[in-house]
Order: sequence, then structure tokens, then C-alpha cells
Amino acid sequence: MERIVYYLVPDRRAEMKASLLNPELRSIFRFIPNPPVTTSVGRAVINGLLSRVKTPAQFDGVSFEVLRLANGQPARVFTPPGGGNGAALLNIHGGGMVIGTASQDDFHMAEVARSLAIVVVSVEYRLAPRGPFPAALDDCFFAWNYLLESAVGLGVDPARIAIGGQSAGGGLAAALVQRIHDAGGVQPVAQWLFCPMLDDRTAGRRELDVLKHRLWNNTSNRAGWMAYLGQEPGAVALPPYAAAARHTDLTGLPATWIGVGDIELFYDESRAYAEALRAAGVDSTLDIVPGAPHAFESVAAKTHLAINYKARAHVWLKNQLGA
Repeated sequence: MERIVYYLVPDRRAEMKASLLNPELRSIFRFIPNPPVTTSVGRAVINGLLSRVKTPAQFDGVSFEVLRLANGQPARVFTPPGGGNGAALLNIHGGGMVIGTASQDDFHMAEVARSLAIVVVSVEYRLAPRGPFPAALDDCFFAWNYLLESAVGLGVDPARIAIGGQSAGGGLAAALVQRIHDAGGVQPVAQWLFCPMLDDRTAGRRELDVLKHRLWNNTSNRAGWMAYLGQEPGAVALPPYAAAARHTDLTGLPATWIGVGDIELFYDESRAYAEALRAAGVDSTLDIVPGAPHAFESVAAKTHLAINYKARAHVWLKNQLGA
């Protein structure tokens, strides 16, 4: 059975005015620009800045280490005090497929490890356009298999692993869950998707360009999908798992949580995916936050809106993992 949490019924996205922002977010998001991802120079600058961010050796008792997997990609492992309760999360970072690093999620993943007493493995993947589809998905699939193979050493029960991510990471998480399901074998118990980037066809909707969504608009979205797919988004057909929303058979997928703001670019595709999961008989929770732009829970992490939103998400994940 699907559980949909509706915090706002009317569609207020006709114009992206500052007045549409949740009052708690207005001073933070009023002047935040979109990242310059449409040029290689802009992407290089952002990724260069992110690479200089230093990570603490510990996060309030949560131990942390960086491993180099056999495919050459790093993975960041967070272990709670006492080693955890046997459950785990495979986390995939965001960045529109073209920017970002696993380290940007460090504080949230440490919080998840501590509050849920679970092991978190945060994967690094190849970015487009240097690493077009299926490079990122292959790296995530490799990390999933690493987690299964290393479960005993990590103190993890393979039957109690969830897969999650934010933005592009949420889209990759959804595609990864589909690929794992179709491959058979051990399955994730849940998927945990924050403002997921699910559908390339959104980028093909040129009428969305003028809305100028905050932090991630449709111009940036088109650049991300073009770099990842190597072609114009919105084609009649794509390779399997290139865009999670294109998958036609969602039956048998694990329980799903999707969180999204009602004024952000990915609102329509997130809601449509939740409804498609429901139609396929998948237990689906859709948490819609009023006046919330893209990735507000990261940009405005200390606001009551973000804290309460993540608390709901954590409770859901804890219940699914039996943690």
C-alpha cells in the first residue's frame, strides 16, 4: 500500500517568485544562483572547490575511513559506535551527473550512521561527460556488490541494506535498484530518494526553462542529462536504466520513500514515479514539502523545516531496516 504525505494541495509553481519560498528559507535561497554546469570550466571550478573540503577523522563518535575499491573508485565508510545493529545504507551523492563528490554528504551520512546505528557506505562515481552512461551506474553497482561481499567484515546483514541518494544520486539509486532487481540475487530492503533526478524528459520540456527554478533549473538539468546520455534528452527510447522513470516494469521493487519540494523542478517526475510505483504494488511514501526548492535539506540544513523533514525520513528508513 502506498503512503503519500501531502503538505500542500494547490500547485503554486506558476512563477518562481521569492514569495513562494517557505518563509524559513527565503533569506537563504533568495539570491542563490544555479551552479555553472553548462560549461566545462564552470564544472571544473565547482569540482575543484569541492575537492578542497577537508573531512574530519571522526564525527561525534562515528568512525570514518576512505577505501579504494577494486574498480579504482573510492568509497567512504561510516561506522557508528559499537559497530551498528547489522543494517546498512549505500548512499549516492548528487550533482546533476556532472559535479559533486561523496564528501559533500559526509555530515548527513555520519548523522544517519549515528542516529540509526547503521553502517553507511558512500560511493564515489565517475562524472559525465568524461564518464557518460553507464559509467556512474556501473560504479554504483560495483559498490553494491562490494557491500555484499564485505558484509561480514562490516558487521552488516545483506538482507538489511537500503540504497539512497539525493538529486542525481537519487536518480542513480532508483536505476540501481531496478538493475539489481532484474539481475536477481540479494535485494535491497528499501530505496530512499531525496529530490531524485529520475526523468530526462523533464529536460526536454522547454517551457520549464522560463520558470528559473532555484539552485537547479531546467537549463542546468538539460546540460546534466546531455552530458550523461551523450544525446539530447527526451528521446523516444533510451538504454535500460539510463533514466529510472523510463523503466516500464516496477513490480517487485522495495519499499520506497521519495522526498521533494513542491516548487522545485523535480516535483512532477517525483510524484509521477511514486504513482507508478503504487500502480505496480510497491509500498511508496511521498513526502511533499511546501515552498521548498531543490536540495533545501542540504543548503538550509539547520532550519526547522529541514530538520523535521530529515527526521521523518530517518524514521521511515529506520522502520524499513528494522533498526
